[in-house]
Amino acid sequence: MRYFLDTEFNGFGGPLIALALAPEDGGAPFYEALPCPDPTPWVAEHILPVLDTAPISRAAMGRAFAAYLGDDPDPLLVADWPEDIAHAAQLLIAAPGRRHPIDRIRFELCDAFGFDSAAMSKRPHNALADAMALREHLLAREARGF
Repeated sequence: MRYFLDTEFNGFGGPLIALALAPEDGGAPFYEALPCPDPTPWVAEHILPVLDTAPISRAAMGRAFAAYLGDDPDPLLVADWPEDIAHAAQLLIAAPGRRHPIDRIRFELCDAFGFDSAAMSKRPHNALADAMALREHLLAREARGF
């Protein structure tokens, strides 16, 4: 199944703060956040106030992420930004030389032309709301034949 991916991170190239997956079928999403002890001023103003979930450890987030995708034989994570994919892939690393158990995973970077998460999301800069907005935008675009 396809899952629409969004992340929030502490500045461009910065550490992951939150990751969300909105499944294509409208089922239960995945959404978790990590502690952000030293946020940039922009992150402190725009992202942290809208997290809407208590941060957990990176290890717990990685385990939860793998467990969420574990029953899907061929998950495809669709993102509109390369860092989203990089953060999702890094989350699968459990320890040096070890990864969280997941049989396979695919990633797709799409050109979501016309998509503006700040304008289209019900809660801008909340990874879950942004992932859901991306899903709605891309599925509507596909329905129109694009």
